[in-house]
Amino acid sequence: MLLARAIHFDESDTFVFHNPARTGEWAISGGFEFSNWTDGDLTGKARQAFSNGWLGVETFGRVTFVAVTRIETGELDWLTERLTEHFMTIYGAPSIEVARPVAEEELRQMMEICADHAPNTLLTVMRELTEAGVKEQYRFIEASDAGLDQFAIHSVPEE
Repeated sequence: MLLARAIHFDESDTFVFHNPARTGEWAISGGFEFSNWTDGDLTGKARQAFSNGWLGVETFGRVTFVAVTRIETGELDWLTERLTEHFMTIYGAPSIEVARPVAEEELRQMMEICADHAPNTLLTVMRELTEAGVKEQYRFIEASDAGLDQFAIHSVPEE
């Protein structure tokens, strides 16, 4: 099974999101957060979260990039419970029986997004408000086969 983890290349997410996700935490689209939004809600850091933020399922912070990686059944079970609790606490789901299937569906959708990609593939999301609601598009950046020596700077110490 594949899911996605938050990844950072620099500190920019700490400046553009109210609550940035932590590097390495499991992430989903999280578009449900914006289901009742209007153009008036799209300002400042909230706009950035809407436009291109994935949702970390541990901190419920946002991140610009996620990387596809393998997930174990026990981890998926824990994420399902965490997201179920979030739907009850933050969104007022009346019971576990109501919240759990929604949490499972959110995770299943993210697993479908990741399923056709190799581990380490980077993903980005772009959202827009339409008359029909929130529209999401995904971009995939395949992992490079480049070796470390292509990035390392080699020098010979002076004798």
